[in-house]
Amino acid sequence: MPYRLSSAVVATALACALSAQAADYSDPTWPCVQRKVETLSLGLMWPHPLDPEAAPTSDAMKADIIELAGYLSLRRVELESLQPRVAAFAETYDGDPEALGLVFSEVFDTLSKRRSRIMTGIEDFSLGQIALADKIDSLRMEMDTIMSTDEPDFDKVDVLEERLDWDQLIYTDRQRNIAYLCETPTLLERRLFSIAQMLNQSVQEQG
Repeated sequence: MPYRLSSAVVATALACALSAQAADYSDPTWPCVQRKVETLSLGLMWPHPLDPEAAPTSDAMKADIIELAGYLSLRRVELESLQPRVAAFAETYDGDPEALGLVFSEVFDTLSKRRSRIMTGIEDFSLGQIALADKIDSLRMEMDTIMSTDEPDFDKVDVLEERLDWDQLIYTDRQRNIAYLCETPTLLERRLFSIAQMLNQSVQEQG
């Protein structure tokens, strides 16, 4: 019996590289085991009141905030290596929770936007894989139909088979990236929590 790759099978296959525990694949745009959290809350991460209208009190302070936030937003930079920069900032501004809160707000804005772009990419990826699986399904059905005739057109079957092999190769190659893609939003969320803790520690020590 010819094997057919159905859309229902694809919904499960999209998560084949991940554990299936506690996963809900009812949303075709979200193939990940990780729970889909579309937006993050600054207030849940930063423990001090932060006035939405708050702004740096000087150009020098604004430049310092942007510089420190820029370093903290770089995923390739280990947070531990940035501790001296955080300590220096905290010392300059006397551990002021508002000043440190402005740093976190800047980092939060940067990483939240980056995370949203990545999640949109995951959604597009998932829909693209489902569409590709439907295409593979159609090619298999077309090949089955041709082969069921009394005089199959083997030349056409060869063409379809070549397209099928190529599409399956693309599908499989893309699947290898799903675990990394799904983990990235979570890694950004964890980094934000760690940054909030690091900055808050400076408030407690310096304030």
